[in-house]
Amino acid sequence: MKAIQVSSRHYDKSLLATALLLVAIGTVMVFSASTNISMENYGNGTHFFRRHLFRAVIGLVFMIAAMIVDYRIFKKIASPLLIGSVLLLILTKVLYLVQGDSSPARWLSLGPLSMQTSDIARFSTILYIAAYVDKKRDQLRDFVTGFLPPIIVIGSIMGLIIIQPDFSTSVMIGLIAVTLLFLSGARIPHIVATASVAFAILIPVVMAAEYRIARIKSFFDGGIDISGMNYQVHQSLISLGNGGITGVGLGESVGKNLFLPLPHTDFILSIIGEEAGFVGIFLIITLYLALFQRAVKISKGCTDVFGVLLGMGLALQMILYAFINSAVVTALVPTTGLPMPFISFGGSGLVTNLLSVGILLNISMAKRVVRENRPAGVLFA
Repeated sequence: MKAIQVSSRHYDKSLLATALLLVAIGTVMVFSASTNISMENYGNGTHFFRRHLFRAVIGLVFMIAAMIVDYRIFKKIASPLLIGSVLLLILTKVLYLVQGDSSPARWLSLGPLSMQTSDIARFSTILYIAAYVDKKRDQLRDFVTGFLPPIIVIGSIMGLIIIQPDFSTSVMIGLIAVTLLFLSGARIPHIVATASVAFAILIPVVMAAEYRIARIKSFFDGGIDISGMNYQVHQSLISLGNGGITGVGLGESVGKNLFLPLPHTDFILSIIGEEAGFVGIFLIITLYLALFQRAVKISKGCTDVFGVLLGMGLALQMILYAFINSAVVTALVPTTGLPMPFISFGGSGLVTNLLSVGILLNISMAKRVVRENRPAGVLFA
């Protein structure tokens, strides 16, 4: 096998510029989309904007720190971080039961600090899979000693997130993890068997919750139900339709005037479409594709298995969330609670995504090895 050594002394400027541009667009659009709802709920128009800006600054600090610290250090803390994320998921549910809160147990508040524990679990799962495969890749094709252990871990994480309940995030974590195992060379029959068992478990879970069934029914119904589950999607389509090709102008959205519920979070793309039109949506999607392309290129050029899989996992989480969110606001898939990376109002999600960018930038500064004659479907030999 032939190896070509390539020196990479500088971070990937294209990746950094793309990520920062998405954050900048997100900050502007959170301000535009949340002004009315901030005024309605808090008496001032900048409540959500100030919180988002503060979290963006924290995320940028994490990104810079990740650029400075060698990414291989994450291999050493992968297992402790995974255990910590499991404990946080359990703590979130326990506090929810103790306090008797009616809202889903997705957020953990510790004094002034608030975090969505599933975001931390998603990040730690990617780290764990990358570290596990780096250590056990020679055994991965054996079901009992290689493939089964990470599947048990993934299933446990998914179960803890489902009971929050946060079904969509759980499924996304499973999809990302299994994709990484496939790229690592896991046997397809093992993956197919695991997917079949997962579907057999997840379908009854979906059917057990009335609101999930209602979302699916409303998706296939297509009629306008002002009080039903498809109200938000119909308002999203109205906003997108109002935008046309070039949009109605920044700050001029009608949908954000308390017609579209929570326009600064999961449906912020609808407001972008209304104010910036098809041109604005096209720019956003292009930026995500550029971000993914740079992340994949960085990952494939890494020197070790851990870096390759870590980079691919971080890239997958960003692009999958972006495209699922886009599909939701355009009524191509049933409504989920997945935010638009870098753009939606958020806390732990925004910080985690910027941390991911910092790790990718750190990987891009490492010395690279380009290998030839790799097996199909495997990123490394």
